[in-house]
Amino acid sequence: MDEKFSKIDIITSSSKFDELKEALNEIGVSGMTVSNVLGCGMQKGHKEFYRGLALDINLLPKIKVEVVVCDIPVQLVVETVKRILHTGEMGDGKIFVYDVKNIIRISNSAEGRDALRYNK
Repeated sequence: MDEKFSKIDIITSSSKFDELKEALNEIGVSGMTVSNVLGCGMQKGHKEFYRGLALDINLLPKIKVEVVVCDIPVQLVVETVKRILHTGEMGDGKIFVYDVKNIIRISNSAEGRDALRYNK
């Protein structure tokens, strides 16, 4: 198997998720996993007041979008994500790119590129 698969994790606020999902679909990304997560980066959270007391909220709600690509160039995905999510403000998010050794579809044991495609 000499195919190259890449996993791209995108962590950002949920406010632009619909726009991101639509843009990824337009470039051919059809499958994704989306999770609600908590995290903090340089922002280190924020202060909230509860009954007059200041509380440090260190973990902020974010979404994590995970996609695996083979035929779609990773750089196209990265540039699309940056175009949609960039505001220039802290908290726009992060993109992580990983190499994937193999993909196995559990229902029919298809591997590699065949596991990414749905064939009945």
